[in-house]
Amino acid sequence: MDEGKRTRLKAAGIDVDGALERFMGSEALLEKFLKKFLEDGNYVALRTALDTGDREGAVAASHSLKGVCGNLSMTELFDLFTRQVQMLREGDEAGAADLMPAIIQSYERVNQAIRENFG
Repeated sequence: MDEGKRTRLKAAGIDVDGALERFMGSEALLEKFLKKFLEDGNYVALRTALDTGDREGAVAASHSLKGVCGNLSMTELFDLFTRQVQMLREGDEAGAADLMPAIIQSYERVNQAIRENFG
């Protein structure tokens, strides 16, 4: 991976070295799964669930996103979703909703970096 791509992904909160380690050094495989992240419907499901007060739906979507972000070494998003899942499970829907501005900002930064690097 060229240094420009690596730098943009790192700036977006992706631990590129950690991700490549998970993908056994395969840049092609990492690229494939980063592109798949752009198509994941859980982000829309999370926003919808929070907007409609569907706590169980929000837990499911946030938990799925937490797992995906962990596997792709999206450390900032992983940490945010970890906190959000815990809040939702504890019944703190307001606290979970309060995390959304930070989640939205981080999510958009990651998506932009993936698009810039891999089309």
